[in-house]
Amino acid sequence: MAFGVVLLMAVPPAPALAAGCAYQPQGEGRVAAILDARSFRLEDGREILLAGIEPIAPDKAAVNRAPALAAILSGREVELRGADDTPDRYGRQTAFVFVVASETSVQAELLARGEALVSAAVTDKECASILTAAEATARQARRGIWANAAAIKNPESPGDILAGIGRFTVVEGKVLSVRQSGATTYLNFGRNWTRDFAVTISRRTLSAFEAAGMAPKSLENQRIRVRGWVEARGGPRIEVLRVGQIELLGGN
Repeated sequence: MAFGVVLLMAVPPAPALAAGCAYQPQGEGRVAAILDARSFRLEDGREILLAGIEPIAPDKAAVNRAPALAAILSGREVELRGADDTPDRYGRQTAFVFVVASETSVQAELLARGEALVSAAVTDKECASILTAAEATARQARRGIWANAAAIKNPESPGDILAGIGRFTVVEGKVLSVRQSGATTYLNFGRNWTRDFAVTISRRTLSAFEAAGMAPKSLENQRIRVRGWVEARGGPRIEVLRVGQIELLGGN
């Protein structure tokens, strides 16, 4: 797949991935082709998926985000790092990727440009904080997706969230109530439980939240930012599987 010349605004360097993201080396290679917004093929045929980030859902203008990755990687020699090199079910190797001689991951570069979202799937706390900081840099400067205020969904407009079923989405708002039903805890952002937005947390995940000092009940009347895949269960839902999917914003 070929991409034309892309003009990108200069942005401050993304935070370097230091010791916290120093995973084991998983090989090197030269980039032969960009496949989409977060995957590429090496000259030796391996397909690489960028770990720790999620693609930005296409907006109404159908912006193609792949050129941002092409601008960073096309024709470059790269180093791969990761916990292991086992391919996923599509045959792709998931890794943190560094242009040779660079101390900043491609993931952090994309996040700092507002061209990707932190997935919250990174379990290493230092690594996760670096990726989160890179995304925050773009959000505060309103770069890339963050130039559009609608990039962060408002739970007071559940229909807007519901329109993104199957997409990785960021929502910010106030938790009005916390309720438990069977093995599921609900963080409710509205009064109508069948129509309004809610976050679900399974019983098996509660211990991780308590260990992090974020017991679900303590989130009542708190403003939070939550990220995850939108589902429809009456109203829009995001299932939280990891503590990193929720950020406390402060303020009531």
